[in-house]
Amino acid sequence: MDLNAVTDLVRPRRREDVPTWKAGDAWLAGGTWLFSEPQPQLRRLIDLESLGWRAINIDERGLQLAATCTIAMLDSVSLPTGWTAAPLIGQCCRALMASFKVWNTATVGGNICMALPAGAMISLASALDGIATIWTNDGSERSIPIVEFVTGEQKNILAAGDVLRQIALPASALVNRTAFRQHSLTALGRSAALLIGTLSIRDKAFDLTVTAATSRPVRISFPHLPMADQLRDRIEQQIPNSAYLDDVHGRWAWRKHMTLLLAEEIRLELCGDASQ
Repeated sequence: MDLNAVTDLVRPRRREDVPTWKAGDAWLAGGTWLFSEPQPQLRRLIDLESLGWRAINIDERGLQLAATCTIAMLDSVSLPTGWTAAPLIGQCCRALMASFKVWNTATVGGNICMALPAGAMISLASALDGIATIWTNDGSERSIPIVEFVTGEQKNILAAGDVLRQIALPASALVNRTAFRQHSLTALGRSAALLIGTLSIRDKAFDLTVTAATSRPVRISFPHLPMADQLRDRIEQQIPNSAYLDDVHGRWAWRKHMTLLLAEEIRLELCGDASQ
């Protein structure tokens, strides 16, 4: 869709070239949402692609993703064999309701910043202890866990002029065992519940990350694998009925039922891994 109200496009090469933020500005990365519907309030686009951020970096610290890394780039990355959690990347990429054309344009950072409950990059980064690096409007920089980055449905912690620069997934999380479950009302529908369990290979600590069923990511942690009733009780405690979404993609009671069901499937799967 043409954005008829936009009169200016800025392509900065360095952070110092980024113009002072003003009303009517928008960051442009993949643009798959930005150009999908009218944006009459916009007057200027600031193109992040022109900054030339390296999409993916792999080192002893883990996996660092530029916010402009596309879904297709992430899905095709080759990771060290010791990173047991690597299959989770493909599982989350395929949980997105998107065509191959969108995959090659849409960005990891854009999916996270949109803060849609079904944003599977939010699920991935939250489950793998992802840390967001933010360039703030005042020229400084700060970091925050991705699980805290999204504050509600289409709401995040970014202030006007802030931009998500990078998502870092630490090696300590990438070596953990994982279990993935996703469910939708229809075969190709938007995720109505997406849960990821991780089991630490170091101390057998267990974490369950609940997304899609709730308006923001919920992380539930145990020092070891819980029993079925312990897991159910903690989910009930940390996710009140009011926290479940209720819309055309699933009523709240059904989303709660699926969350409890998928959580137990994850627990049982990782119980087998814990004995290895």
